[in-house]
Amino acid sequence: MNVIQYFLKHPNEILQATVEHISLVAAAMLIAVAIGVPLGILVARRPWLAKPILGTANIAETIPSLALFGFLLPVPWLGERAARLAIAALTLYALLPIIRNTAAGIAGVDPAVREAARGMGMTQRQILFKVELPLSLSTVLAGIRVATVLTIGIATIAAAVGAGGLGEYIFRGLAMVNDSLILAGAIPAALLALAADFLLSVLERRLRPAR
Repeated sequence: MNVIQYFLKHPNEILQATVEHISLVAAAMLIAVAIGVPLGILVARRPWLAKPILGTANIAETIPSLALFGFLLPVPWLGERAARLAIAALTLYALLPIIRNTAAGIAGVDPAVREAARGMGMTQRQILFKVELPLSLSTVLAGIRVATVLTIGIATIAAAVGAGGLGEYIFRGLAMVNDSLILAGAIPAALLALAADFLLSVLERRLRPAR
């Protein structure tokens, strides 16, 4: 049976696995953005924190995927459910590009613009939300874009701990030496990554400040 026949014969199963995959990635990205953007702002505000924060995020990035899942298994609450474990691991992998790009975007705002905002009587909070974040939004989004594409690929490993997703087909295909099964997981995952990259790149260009 070739891969096209397999897709035609099991559309509902593949769709369900795709929805599971998207759910894992979406949950991980929401948490990663909620953590990564504030940390990126902190790094831009306090450059001396760059090494410990970026260094810690970089360590998580360098740990092999399966090993990281294994390290998190004994953690209370996380290890009790596969989905929680997968989301936690994917969140750790997504943090570095988000933190780095947020810090770069905030730091890259023209100092003259900040001074003008201060001259208008704006507080630090107002400058952040009304000046710095709007001007750096495309750079922040570029980090989110990289993290999203990376997370979609790594999420296939989640099947190794029973979290579902498209990785189920890849692992089953490897175990059975079945190319159709492998491609049934790999093709939708690749298409998801390409779609996310395209949509976020369009949004990134639209949010880029005019020169």
